[in-house]
Amino acid sequence: MAEKFSLKDHLFNATTVAQLAHEYASGVPGFDPARFQKEALAGFPERELMARLDWLADCAEAQLSSVFPDMADQLEAAMPAPLDPGLKDDDFGQFIHAVPGILAVRHGLEEHRERAMALLYRATQRFSMEFYIRPFLNRWRAETLADLSVWAEDDNYHVRRLVSEGTRPKLPWAKAVTLTPEHTLPLLDRLHGDPTRYVTRSVANHLNDLTKQHPDLVLDTLDGWQGQAAQQAKELDWMTRHALRTLIKQGHAGAMTALGFDADAPVTVDLEIATPKIKIGDTLTFTCVIEAPADLPVLVDYRIGFARPDGKSGEKVFKLKQGQVRPGKPLTLKKAHKLKGDATTFKLYPGAHALTVQVNGVDRATGSFELV
Repeated sequence: MAEKFSLKDHLFNATTVAQLAHEYASGVPGFDPARFQKEALAGFPERELMARLDWLADCAEAQLSSVFPDMADQLEAAMPAPLDPGLKDDDFGQFIHAVPGILAVRHGLEEHRERAMALLYRATQRFSMEFYIRPFLNRWRAETLADLSVWAEDDNYHVRRLVSEGTRPKLPWAKAVTLTPEHTLPLLDRLHGDPTRYVTRSVANHLNDLTKQHPDLVLDTLDGWQGQAAQQAKELDWMTRHALRTLIKQGHAGAMTALGFDADAPVTVDLEIATPKIKIGDTLTFTCVIEAPADLPVLVDYRIGFARPDGKSGEKVFKLKQGQVRPGKPLTLKKAHKLKGDATTFKLYPGAHALTVQVNGVDRATGSFELV
């Protein structure tokens, strides 16, 4: 059996620690790379992914100045070259380069805000400082927002992305920030026309976070951007779809309208489940035939209602198809959905399960199958 992939070991191992040790030794006089490697690797087995980052910072800090401005100078001297500014996406950097952000929060948050922000500015050009800007937003909101307002115009797209990503309301793995849309939307207004997908994806993800509490505000914002024409139409259409993905799964009528789908359109769906009784680990197979009396763009999703041992049920929405229905030409969709028994994020249990097909956000047909 193949060994299970370990993200923490992939990111933090002898090779990456040796790389970091070499960088520090090259930039910081007197830094002992052998000591750093020995201490760091010895502490990894008992620590999970994020704890390993803190441990790397502990090991580096032990050989750096205890005076933060001097420590910041050392951290900057040890930084590798910035990530390629000529790229437009998928250049996140290496997790090992998060150490300056951790130490900026530890030692710069209270007494050295300006020096710490300068360190984050330089560090985010090597690895995103989205986690580490957030304590500064909470502690020094006005001052940090003022800095971000300047960074939104920076030549480096990693710096511009940090403005959006670091202020996201629901940033995964990150601490909460005490910001409102009134604080962040002016920044997004300036970033939505950015020429790099790395930035516009972050803007769209930020808006998707906001839809969970402020759906109408997000729809109004996107509508306003359509009128500004600061972004290419194709890219803004992509951003809109990405920003509204949670609302679309929920069948939100306003989101459907924004994407050109009529929730009230007359449409019928014939659903046939070919596997009404299946085992965990097997494949659920179904077909749905969609008909309409007029030309109609359709967005088709399906929702599975999962049985639970406590008698309750959980639901999950899955994408099926975006297409066109024409009179006399029904749209036939077939799907094979594997119900994995070893999924790490969603455990399956035997029992009656529901399958619902929704078209343009409206439930159109429901069936059931039994998982044994």
